[in-house]
Amino acid sequence: MRNRKSNLDEMQEQKLLQVEKNGMWLAFWGLLIAMVVQMMIYGFDVKEQLIGEWVVFMCLALYMIIGCMRIGVWDRRMKADAKTNFLVSLLAGVVTGVILAIINYRSYQMIEGAIATFVINVIVVFVMCFVGLTFVSHLYKKRLAKLEQEVEDEEE
Repeated sequence: MRNRKSNLDEMQEQKLLQVEKNGMWLAFWGLLIAMVVQMMIYGFDVKEQLIGEWVVFMCLALYMIIGCMRIGVWDRRMKADAKTNFLVSLLAGVVTGVILAIINYRSYQMIEGAIATFVINVIVVFVMCFVGLTFVSHLYKKRLAKLEQEVEDEEE
């Protein structure tokens, strides 16, 4: 696609980028919250109805990961280290465990099953997230080193 000349000045361009950023994050978190609420209301039987939201959510997530990796940015506030990966993975595991335990309890009215669901999901989600984040942070560090090397080569 051809790049057209922008009609915006620098200030307008920055404001537009801010609006687009906020809209993207609103869509991302809105889709996640909508899927969680639907699962909590309707239980496990809602999987087929969530496919559209899930595809859009995953496309947004992959776009953000690939885009940030391409430009060598991890996060504004968090570092790409094992401690951060551990804490984020633990949070993801606990939140997922709580949500699925509530859904399980609502569906079967068994506290033992809900507790088992919580424990299993905390472990599984924690391990998957930690491994995934560790892998992606390794790729990020390699990409960042490559970008820094390119800048050094240009300066020489």
